[in-house]
Amino acid sequence: MLATIGLVLVGMASSTWWGPHIAGTRAWQLPDDLWGTLVAARRLLHLELGGLYTQPTGLVAFPGAALVLVPIAAVIDAAGLSLASPGAHNAQPAAWLAAGPYEILLSAVVLFAADSVAERLGASRPKRALLAGAGAVALWNVSVRWGHPEDAVAVALLLYGVLALSEARTSVSAWTVGAAVAVQPLVLLAVPILVVLVERQRLAGFLTRAAAPAALLVGIALSADWQATSKAVVDQPNWPGVDHPTPFVAFAPHLGHGAVAAGPSRGVAVIAACLVALVVERREPRATMGKAWGAEELAEVLWWIALALALRCVFESVMVAYYVWPVLAVALVCSSTRWPRLVSTSVVAAALTFVSQASWHGRWTWWGAMVAGIATTLVCAREARRVSWDRLVWAVSLGRSQGIQDTRLRSST
Repeated sequence: MLATIGLVLVGMASSTWWGPHIAGTRAWQLPDDLWGTLVAARRLLHLELGGLYTQPTGLVAFPGAALVLVPIAAVIDAAGLSLASPGAHNAQPAAWLAAGPYEILLSAVVLFAADSVAERLGASRPKRALLAGAGAVALWNVSVRWGHPEDAVAVALLLYGVLALSEARTSVSAWTVGAAVAVQPLVLLAVPILVVLVERQRLAGFLTRAAAPAALLVGIALSADWQATSKAVVDQPNWPGVDHPTPFVAFAPHLGHGAVAAGPSRGVAVIAACLVALVVERREPRATMGKAWGAEELAEVLWWIALALALRCVFESVMVAYYVWPVLAVALVCSSTRWPRLVSTSVVAAALTFVSQASWHGRWTWWGAMVAGIATTLVCAREARRVSWDRLVWAVSLGRSQGIQDTRLRSST
């Protein structure tokens, strides 16, 4: 709660007071990306389903991204406020005074999800306090700076879904993960890992429930406007002249008007995530399926999920600063049980959050720095599995008895 309140206060003050004062301008420093999603939410509120993926929404995520903003769109609509994008002729949009606190509070649900998982891992209250603070610092990137609360909501639902699966509540996990996918499909990278951890006899039901929310919302949008919806969801356009091109931009199909299709490279990331899932399947004993996991198994699964989420940044053709946030959020939870890992991960995550705002546009410089920072974060958050004392004693005893047998065999020979 304290981290959430602090994030709201700092976010609103920096956008309407500190930021303009430092920049020497009257214009508020607002997240540009939020306004298009708010327009989509207003259209959804008025059941104008055919306009979800038409300009000026710029929506490329699933319709759940607009759905979570419908309540504040209704408030803004009732107040008669404009949703025109901030600019020279709209330097201080009054809608931000309502939309800003709402979207920051909405994003902060991931702080509560992270705390719930950390408590399940056995982290102490001081460690959870540091986790909340570090999580709020990293969350500034996706909420206050860029205005994408749907990313935070999706990762929060994913964490709750993993927590439910660790407690053998497979159906709850499936619905929660399905809701996460419907809000922001980036969490699809984690789904293959969860799939290999579900009991085989319950796998069909898990996949059906997990696919249902997104299928329903996308199906409705497709029926309203097939062309605009399919183009946005499949191509997922991005602009290398505006954001950060990576080495993979050379392989991205060009869509015209300076845009490239980010969809194919994200498909490569999903394939790579499936390979990660195969590794997890070999490492995680199937005897734990259908049973509650221990803290060590839960931490291990979360780390592999963080690695899977990092694949988006590795293979992305055009990146934006907030793309690094999901990896940082999950990695911080993984590190929450031990002070050295938590402190080092928090420092690296905070540094990467602010370094990612750099305006470098070379294909290798910014992308290379981000990939290196993400790799460092994952290394800091990683804890090698410890061999239990009983298992170690058993192994030593087995080796000793085998040595005695070999000695007797040589003597008899």
